Amino acid sequence: MNDDRTFTIRSYRASDREAVRRLCCETGFLGEPIDPVYEDRQLFADFLTTYYTDWEPESSFVVEVDGGICGYLLGSRRPLRNQLYSFWQNVSLFFKAISRYFRYNERSRRFVGWTLMYGWREVPAAPRRVPHFHINLLPEARKMSTTRGLMSAYLSYLYRRGEKRVYGQIVTFESRRGEKLFERYGFKVLNRGEITKYKAFYPESVYLSTVIKNLETADPLSAYTRTRS
Repeated sequence: MNDDRTFTIRSYRASDREAVRRLCCETGFLGEPIDPVYEDRQLFADFLTTYYTDWEPESSFVVEVDGGICGYLLGSRRPLRNQLYSFWQNVSLFFKAISRYFRYNERSRRFVGWTLMYGWREVPAAPRRVPHFHINLLPEARKMSTTRGLMSAYLSYLYRRGEKRVYGQIVTFESRRGEKLFERYGFKVLNRGEITKYKAFYPESVYLSTVIKNLETADPLSAYTRTRS
């Protein structure tokens, strides 16, 4: 993909669902494909995307170029609905993963074991009644302009609906200093915790940081890229 191509930021559509799920898996391991860590792409995408694409699609945005999806921001401004769905989903996915456990390879079984034993302990606390988002981009779309365009679209969407704050949880490590990037956009780091699930695959420490922004005291971002609803 050439740098001079025009990236379009637009609202999520139902027809984007499979592309979003595929992109989720292609970036699931520190920006790279999840397969070396966990082989079950279906459950991985279910866990990370289904609520946003199926239950609150109006709060999500995608990056498009030449008709293809190369990035997304999955958002929610309905925390209670999201939390209730997550509780039900966690129970459902638990039984699905257990039923497939002995068909998984060793690395996938290790991933499931980490999720059950340590995942809930290591994920840092997040505000419970505040809108949130997840953002993912393919390598060719990881630019300041695309990140800023996605954030601008989502923050403007929240601002127009009277939301007061927003938070996100971002993975950071030595070669990917995401906290600094979001600080430029007016976010503050609320907390930070080390995530150990990649220890067997990645030599550096990996952290999950909760960042939060007050929408009452800071104007929504102005996108550098073309944005449309």
